[in-house]
Amino acid sequence: MTPEDTSSKAHSQAGAPYTPQTLSFASDKGASRSTWIAGSLVVLIVGWMGSGFVIPSAEEPQTIMRQEPQPVAVAVKTSSAETVAQFYQAEGQALPDRDTALRAEISGDIAEVMVSKGQDVDAGQVIARFDPANNAADANRAAQELARAQREFDNAEQLLERGVATADRVSQARAALAAAQAQVTEVEQDANALTITAPFAGRIEALDLDEGEFVSAGTDVGRLVDITPLTVAIQVPQQSLTLLAVGQPATVRFITGEERAGTVTFVGTSAASETRTFLAEIEVANDDGAIPAGISAEVIIPTGEAVAHFLSPSIVSLNTEGTLGIKTVNGDDVVVFFPIEVVKAQIDGIWVTGLPDAVDIITVGQGFVNEGETVAPSAGELN
Repeated sequence: MTPEDTSSKAHSQAGAPYTPQTLSFASDKGASRSTWIAGSLVVLIVGWMGSGFVIPSAEEPQTIMRQEPQPVAVAVKTSSAETVAQFYQAEGQALPDRDTALRAEISGDIAEVMVSKGQDVDAGQVIARFDPANNAADANRAAQELARAQREFDNAEQLLERGVATADRVSQARAALAAAQAQVTEVEQDANALTITAPFAGRIEALDLDEGEFVSAGTDVGRLVDITPLTVAIQVPQQSLTLLAVGQPATVRFITGEERAGTVTFVGTSAASETRTFLAEIEVANDDGAIPAGISAEVIIPTGEAVAHFLSPSIVSLNTEGTLGIKTVNGDDVVVFFPIEVVKAQIDGIWVTGLPDAVDIITVGQGFVNEGETVAPSAGELN
């Protein structure tokens, strides 16, 4: 409060009338100094921020030059086509050449069994004999009936000549005679059936007969198998049927380790409805009987020759359309894709067709290049 304010207040307290006074402010030297300092700082900051545009840089800007991409380096190997034999290969099963059931043709008691199971027999060899007693009685009875019928027929004819008998009586006597003759023939056939014989040479695989046993006519009493030669049966798919023909040579490898030469003896012309495959049979010599029937076998049949390249499966690739093929390099170092077909497969590689006779095949880096690209080839080995 200024002295004038104090004086005015004192006059008011003394009872004199109060007169308002005009207020005035004096300048503050400290406040003026702060304003100048703040202004200077603003000028300095703005000048520093704009120095990058006002003051040119001493270094000239660098110009970035984009380089063209270099060709991909790949390893190649020159491959030449060779003539290779083609084969049809299939898995099959060895079957006996002949396999038949031994059946009793008559009923009766077995008097004697001549062979045992597992025994080799010749064609016509006796397997077993029936007791002939019943057949002998039947033969005697049939003979007596035949003699009686013959007498009846002779008497009827004589009486007809005399005019005493009728033609119908003669016909009846002739029919009775024919029946008696048929009975004799049947007994004779039964006499031949008293022995069960082997229809062909082979081995007795099963025999269910004992001496004194009664056997009914039509009963299977054994099984005879001929494995000389063997027949190997395979199933051929539709697309391979034209590769096979009767008379083709074949190599058969049995699961036992035996390997034999064979000949195609049958190629089916009607497909199985379940598998759409055709039956083919290969005959294999087995004179010593060392190879049993029923075992598995691998059949290899030559089907011709082809000019092909031998490659590692690891270099085979697919193009954008999913076609199996090989990537090669031409004379201009450009990648060329050739579709291929595998004609033979081995453990150490595959034989393929579809390539030129001589070609540079990409063996390393084929997965990083596409058809039509330029590459930097160098000599390399197959994987």
